[in-house]
Amino acid sequence: MNRAYRLAAAGVLSAALVAGTAAAASAAAASAAPASPAAHSVAAKAPQKATLTAKASTTSVKAWQEFRISGTSTGIKAGTKVTVQQKQGAKWVSLPASVTTNKTGAYSLRVKLGIKGVNQLRIAGGGVISPVITVTVR
Repeated sequence: MNRAYRLAAAGVLSAALVAGTAAAASAAAASAAPASPAAHSVAAKAPQKATLTAKASTTSVKAWQEFRISGTSTGIKAGTKVTVQQKQGAKWVSLPASVTTNKTGAYSLRVKLGIKGVNQLRIAGGGVISPVITVTVR
C-alpha cells in the first residue's frame, strides 16, 4: 500500500513539474505526504489477534468421570466467561460447564461427559473459539 502512495505522489509531482507550476508541485507534495505516515501508523498499531488455547487433562475417560480442560487466552479482557462446547452431529452445543478467565487470561474447568465414543470439544468465549480437542469416553 505504501508503494501505491509513493507511485501516486511521484505521478502527481512529475505532472506538476512538466506543467512548470511550482505551486501545484508543492500542493501535491503537501497532500501526498500526510497520507503516507498515516498508512504506516495503522499497520504498526494493528491490534493483537485474540486467541484461546485448550488442553484436556486426559485423552480417555470412563462415562461421567471428571477431567479438566485448561488453557489461556490472549487479547481477551480478564473475567471473560468461557464455555465448553461439544460437537453433536453437525452442531456445536454449549455444555453447562463455564468459568471466567483470571487476570492473566488463564482458566481451568471440570468437565464430565456421558456420550460414549470420541467427543470433539472446544472452548468459546469473548467471540473467540479454541482449536478442537478430543476426549474418548469408554
